[in-house]
Amino acid sequence: MTAKDLKNALLQEAVQGKLVPQIASEGNARDLLEEIRKEKLSHGLDLRLEASLAINAKSGKRKSKKETALTGSNPCDITEDEIPFDIPESWCWCRLGEVTEIARGGSPRPIKDYLTTDESGYNWIKIGDTDKNGKYINQTAEKIVKEGLSKTRLVHKGDFLLTNSMSFGRPYILNIDGCIHDGWLVISPKGTVFNKDFLYYVLSSTFAYNQFCDSVSGAVVKNLNSDKVRESLLPLPPLAEQKRIVAAIEKFMPLIEEYGKKETQLKAINEKIGTLTKKAILQEAVQGKLVPQIASEGNARDLLEEIRKEKLSHGLDFANAKSGKRKSKKETALAGSNPCDIKEEEIPFDIPENWCWCRLSELCNLYTGDSINETEKKLKYTNIKEGWYYIGTKDVNFDQTINYDNGIKIPFEKDNFRIAPKNTVLMCIEGGSAGRKIAFTNQDVCFGNKLCCFNSYKNEIEKFIFYFLQSTLFTDAFKDNINGIIGGVSINNLKGMLFPLPPLAEQKRIVATIEKILPLCEKIGE
Repeated sequence: MTAKDLKNALLQEAVQGKLVPQIASEGNARDLLEEIRKEKLSHGLDLRLEASLAINAKSGKRKSKKETALTGSNPCDITEDEIPFDIPESWCWCRLGEVTEIARGGSPRPIKDYLTTDESGYNWIKIGDTDKNGKYINQTAEKIVKEGLSKTRLVHKGDFLLTNSMSFGRPYILNIDGCIHDGWLVISPKGTVFNKDFLYYVLSSTFAYNQFCDSVSGAVVKNLNSDKVRESLLPLPPLAEQKRIVAAIEKFMPLIEEYGKKETQLKAINEKIGTLTKKAILQEAVQGKLVPQIASEGNARDLLEEIRKEKLSHGLDFANAKSGKRKSKKETALAGSNPCDIKEEEIPFDIPENWCWCRLSELCNLYTGDSINETEKKLKYTNIKEGWYYIGTKDVNFDQTINYDNGIKIPFEKDNFRIAPKNTVLMCIEGGSAGRKIAFTNQDVCFGNKLCCFNSYKNEIEKFIFYFLQSTLFTDAFKDNINGIIGGVSINNLKGMLFPLPPLAEQKRIVATIEKILPLCEKIGE
């Protein structure tokens, strides 16, 4: 169970009257509603409580818990079918709008015309003035002039603010006076029906939040409907019991917070373990230690020769050199790599005898894509029905997925754009995401100039290349080659990076093993 789950369970016990025992001498919550009734009558307001109280007083029959709870709530027109759970007999149900005043804020526009640095200005309360897990709003970053008051709403210390719009339903208690925009609802308690802290915890409960969710309107931008918020049900205990409930909650909250800290620490450790485990697996893979070697699967130098012939058949230049003498492990591995002019001192570790070292340029055609400015995108390449998807750096996600349908397409007749074919690797090689964003394509795409396509010369080796590019061997070499103001690695430097090449059959076994184990690493980090 998470700290959030524990907090939700604690608050649910509190709103159901199960957190502390009931004490008869503390009275009945219906007396609190009666106070509100008298207050409203004193102001000449219509109240529908009077008749129901008279009827209930004349009735001698024993009521159910729900009926008993409902008795004090008739002014709110609460039906028994609405009551979600039983509450103690000394409690009663009410609607939020019966015990509080609720109103939406307002925004003078343009707001910049009303902002002031004068200390005499009015506090302009924004979501940014809150702490993530805070209870109070104590200060604001901005103030507005007096002229803006007619277009906004004044709120006062002790009022509750409820977040509206995108992050709706989060309550805060004001420790200052100020003004609120239309991203807030203000809730001002009437009389002394609620202990301030008890009301805060009720509004913070899942029970209240679920009702707020039901009151949301708007298809795109979600907004709390203030009328529906007024209809939200609240369980009302006697005031003395509210205080005892608050004391019990605040006794447990520090323990839950400490539990949450330990939970966060454990999650960070698990994520680190998951990441380190993934790195270790990929490093074992590129060192030839993840699966056993099988002699019948041949030699990587034969695979490199096939790639050489394939390249030559396409008119590509490939230099080769041979040596006949018996060599050491490193030298043996190096033998098939002489076309790449690899020196022995470059080799970072031993690899199996049936593997060989080469350079990335011997396996892949590496190239960046084409840059399109925002104006061109809007004018030429939006709302195109037929064409290649255009993938920018932002469309490659850190989870190695690609957002293809981003609204930008290159018409098929445009033959001056570079293509990353299906089943090739795209990697960001420039900017803040350099070396960190990488993905495997599932279709032909056009792509941006900060992305590099690793287009292999031979089918079936793409996936091994994909995992190699995530290994410590490659990522360390990539970091060592980053330069420039923006920060990136040149194509030429990428081409010269070393690659440990296994036989094709072993590559397939390695890839299968990796894809079996990596999901387990991800679960460790959850």
